[in-house]
Amino acid sequence: MGDPVAEYTARLQQQEREIKSLSAEIEKLKNPQNLDLSSTSLDDLREENARLKYRINILKKSLQEERSYSSKSMTNINQRLQEIFGDAINVAYPDLENPPLAVTPNQQAKFGDYQCNSAMAMAQMMKAKGLKVNPREIAEKIVQNIPDNELIERTEIAGPGFINVHLKKALVSKLLTNLLLNGVQPPPLDKKKKVVVDFSSPNIAKEMHVGHLRSTIIGDSVCRLFEFLGHDVLRLNHVGDWGTQFGMLIAHLQDKFPNYLSVSPPIGDLQAFYKESKKRFDEDEEFKKKAYQCVVRLQSKEPDFLKAWNLICDVSRKEFQRVYDCLGIHIIERGESYYQDMMTEVVKEFEEKGLVELDEGRKIVFAPGQSIPLTVVKSDGGYTYDTSDLAALRQRLFVEKADIIIYVTDSGQGVHFQIVFAAAQLIGWYDPKVTRVEHAGFGVVLGEDKKKFKTRSGDTVRLMDLLEEGLKRSMDKLKEKDRDKVLTPEELLQAQHAVAFGCVKYADLSHNRINDYVFSFDKMLDDRGNTAAYLLYAFTRIRSIARLANIEEAALRKAAETCEILLEHEKEWKLGKCILRFPEILQKITDDLLLHTLCDYLYELATTFTEFYDSCYCVEKDRQTGEVVKVNMWRMLLCEATAAVMAKGFDILGLKPVQRM
Repeated sequence: MGDPVAEYTARLQQQEREIKSLSAEIEKLKNPQNLDLSSTSLDDLREENARLKYRINILKKSLQEERSYSSKSMTNINQRLQEIFGDAINVAYPDLENPPLAVTPNQQAKFGDYQCNSAMAMAQMMKAKGLKVNPREIAEKIVQNIPDNELIERTEIAGPGFINVHLKKALVSKLLTNLLLNGVQPPPLDKKKKVVVDFSSPNIAKEMHVGHLRSTIIGDSVCRLFEFLGHDVLRLNHVGDWGTQFGMLIAHLQDKFPNYLSVSPPIGDLQAFYKESKKRFDEDEEFKKKAYQCVVRLQSKEPDFLKAWNLICDVSRKEFQRVYDCLGIHIIERGESYYQDMMTEVVKEFEEKGLVELDEGRKIVFAPGQSIPLTVVKSDGGYTYDTSDLAALRQRLFVEKADIIIYVTDSGQGVHFQIVFAAAQLIGWYDPKVTRVEHAGFGVVLGEDKKKFKTRSGDTVRLMDLLEEGLKRSMDKLKEKDRDKVLTPEELLQAQHAVAFGCVKYADLSHNRINDYVFSFDKMLDDRGNTAAYLLYAFTRIRSIARLANIEEAALRKAAETCEILLEHEKEWKLGKCILRFPEILQKITDDLLLHTLCDYLYELATTFTEFYDSCYCVEKDRQTGEVVKVNMWRMLLCEATAAVMAKGFDILGLKPVQRM
């Protein structure tokens, strides 16, 4: 027997070719210039046209069925409904260019499951063209032209022209079974893309602070999303490891530890070392001269100076790694130094294309639509952040051959990146219609007093101190709830880490990244409301249902293969639909990189599950003995499907759930 996937694929391709060929024939028949009307009667043509349209619809339906049977991916119901309504609108109003397509889940169950709201916007479009049409009439015409499909049970027109959609229960049940048999699979991928995400990016010789926390958490989650979708992701840490401050640090190192080349200097506290050298740099003219000479010798790559530079970088790397280990972050360091040799080429390319202007000794580039120029060469001949960011972008486009490049930094750098991207487009490095280059900015972290988050003495909060405080508080919380009496020491430690780091990540990701957010351990660790503590607990509870009913994984697997998931109770139906919205959520966050949408969805899923569990028994026990009397298998499968989607959502957010909590 041949490979069924290969057979399906071949059949799909054949059917797609037939659809293209038939569509071309219909287009030909539409154009009277292509026809010899003297030898062909109009009636024959109309009959032929109708026959072709009928064949095309049969093929499209068959193609859709083949896709849903052969694919292991979860179906994006919203996207599929948009295709169905898109076809209906195009048939009903073929002359309307780019008609608006609006399909959303219905907020109230009594109005159905989804809603198409295109009719009102279409009426406005027609009115602008001088055609007055009632939106309800438009809605009726759309409904009349809905093609045969696998999803829609029935439609109703409500109010001014809303089209309410009721889904087929059998299909929803089948999609849930597919999810259980195949696992939570990403949507089908048209093309595997190369994605570069630039995030975290602390400065060497400085402590990682709370500002780096947001970039690190958001960037890691964006990477996890694109990795799950099947893309090739390069996670880059654009650390600040070059520049004039290194002259100052190396000069101080040479004075303080003259034998640094043979004996490793004890500069564990790099922050204090940095402050000492900065003080000397500001107060001592001789030292300042020496620092500048050190920069020149470092840029000339003299071995002794490179070694001193590496020593300083290594101390910082160890500190950064402690933070990354706590948060489970994998990232490749590629700092500003990596791009040094590429900057000359960048400047040369801008000069050759006549895009460089001279301004008081500086070389600047004005990008179209931008009022501020980029400085590519300073008046002393040195390069700037602008030059290194252009060099980095060029390397990512031409060497890494990236299709998508995302920079995760604070919103304050938004204008800078806007100008860099505009300059790259001006010189022809990329076309924004083909390559997605984007700045995912975020707001600042505030203290509970709504001011910038600082220590009591007014210093920036060290990230490591913050994470250690989180560990302490999460253990206090677990002990307060007597978890130390029921969990083994190992389980307690796992729960402590899951809660501490999960809460810090989730508190950040559950807020719209564009806004500032208030950092509060009390709110983070609260197990009520939309917090990681609540969700992790809800997940552990769902996972324990099968365990407490003594149902083995093999029995659940067998049930998924043989047992139909009935969705008769309104809470079963609500939960089933909620589970299947996961692909829609993924689509949205891939488009806008606003991860709080995924957090909101997981919270909705957890609360919808609680409603279901409170209303529908899954396991019936004898009240006297506590023995299991009856297990409702299709409801156990709904529990499993909920947990599977939650686990995948947690994975994208970088949260680690535990089996017992």
